[in-house]
Amino acid sequence: MAMKFYRFLLIYRLQIGLGLLVLSGVLAYTKDWEWFWTCIILAFVAIGSHLFFGPIRLVQEAIQNNDMELAQKYMNTVIFPRLLFKPVRQGYYMLKSNLAMNNKDFAAAENYMKESIKSKSSIVGEEQEGASYFQLGMIAIQNGKKTEARKNLRLALIKGLPDKEFKAAALLQLAALDMQAQRISQARSYFNQAKNLKPQSPEIKEQIQQLNKVIHRVGKTNMRR
Repeated sequence: MAMKFYRFLLIYRLQIGLGLLVLSGVLAYTKDWEWFWTCIILAFVAIGSHLFFGPIRLVQEAIQNNDMELAQKYMNTVIFPRLLFKPVRQGYYMLKSNLAMNNKDFAAAENYMKESIKSKSSIVGEEQEGASYFQLGMIAIQNGKKTEARKNLRLALIKGLPDKEFKAAALLQLAALDMQAQRISQARSYFNQAKNLKPQSPEIKEQIQQLNKVIHRVGKTNMRR
């Protein structure tokens, strides 16, 4: 019951705050100063918490439930993103980038991710920054910006990534980019580093198998020469 009430407050705190603001005006007119100050303080707390913290928790919850329409609805309630506290603002732009990626709007996704990186806070660790550069690299690949993708993926590895799955994914993407650029030796190096991490994700395992076939085929071709 308490959680439901808390969730209700998160969803409707802006409306509640505005309602309390109107009510405080009425109380001021009637000179009921005791309730006026109670309402005005609660109004500023409700409105301020929405402006400075936003609905990020609700958005994350919606995305986890794969309800992108609801996530977008919550995101649209953020009126002034620049007022969000820096760590919250960084997460806000990252989530906006994720939603844009989901809608195949890669240009918008790239812009939002750059805003996320610009909003980085000392409270957030470098691993979070590394994850941002990783996503920026993946967006650049979708946009066909291979040089930029390579730069951002290398930055992601330097900054650090949350786990070996992320690291393996970044290394495999770098290996694929180097294969396309005919930098075979460097591609093999990245590939072997990714393989040695022994990632468990089925998607990454499949990428390793596919890239292994390509590298093996290129190796045979070079031997014939």
